[in-house]
Amino acid sequence: MTTVTLGPNGPAVSALGIGTWAWGDKLFWSYGKEYDSTALQEAFKAALAAGITLFDTAEIYGFGESERLLGQFMQQMPQQPVQIATKYFPLPWRFTGDAVADALTASLKRLQLPSITLYQVHWPFDFFMGQTTLMNALADEVQQGRIQSVGVSNYSAEQMQRAHEQLAARGVPLAVNQVQYSLLARQIESNGVLKTAQDLGITILAYSPLAQGLLSGKYTAETAAPSGARRLDPRFSRSGLEKLAPVIQVLWSLAEQYERTPAQVALNWLIAQGNVIPIPGAKNADQARQNAGALGWTLAPEDVERLAQVTQAWQ
Repeated sequence: MTTVTLGPNGPAVSALGIGTWAWGDKLFWSYGKEYDSTALQEAFKAALAAGITLFDTAEIYGFGESERLLGQFMQQMPQQPVQIATKYFPLPWRFTGDAVADALTASLKRLQLPSITLYQVHWPFDFFMGQTTLMNALADEVQQGRIQSVGVSNYSAEQMQRAHEQLAARGVPLAVNQVQYSLLARQIESNGVLKTAQDLGITILAYSPLAQGLLSGKYTAETAAPSGARRLDPRFSRSGLEKLAPVIQVLWSLAEQYERTPAQVALNWLIAQGNVIPIPGAKNADQARQNAGALGWTLAPEDVERLAQVTQAWQ
């Protein structure tokens, strides 16, 4: 399995991860109605069997249920190496460094782990704590061995640069910025985030790499909209899907050429950008195996460019 090093000298993880926002989330993803913990456990097993070892979660996903489920699944497969990335949410009433330690303790308890591969700040909110206190608290946890590497999420280029400097003052590298990145969300290429990450050796974790299913080739102007909150997303409307048709056409063309699926092509395009780890979701074993099919092959440079050209409107 191809691996990617988090940051300049952090832990090596699988070149593709699994995002677990949907694991236990009833508000957005209809957990408990369309899929259950049994289906998620099968997704977990299938991902590991395919060589995917990185799972990205957060304390806020399913209000802790995502972490709890991962903890249960890992306990049932104790011999399997698993790498966990989770996130700290900077709520307004968390205004001391102790709040970071307490939140991490709670996450580790739900995950049933003594330490994790990556701990990320979910959003760049300052509120009353301030970034300096926050970064110092994270550096303390690295030194105490409870986290192997530090990341941020949804940080701008400037915010990422500042976090990098504050951690560097403590001798800790900033390993990751987790941001939305896909063929239909290419803003980080033009707003400085991708360039700054490349300059500083920071790895990009790409969430929503399939644009919540839009890049799967499953939805067209003629098909029914997906269930749940995505029904309200204008991108899934008839006009939104009509605008997307040329992109889906190219994805299907390349999928046939490489004997892959449109989703696998879209994920492979992200991997081709270099030091980018896509973390698509998986609610069942089939989706986990489908995701893994993005690995082990490479789009030709001209095909990478072809996809870049057809999605210029989303830069």
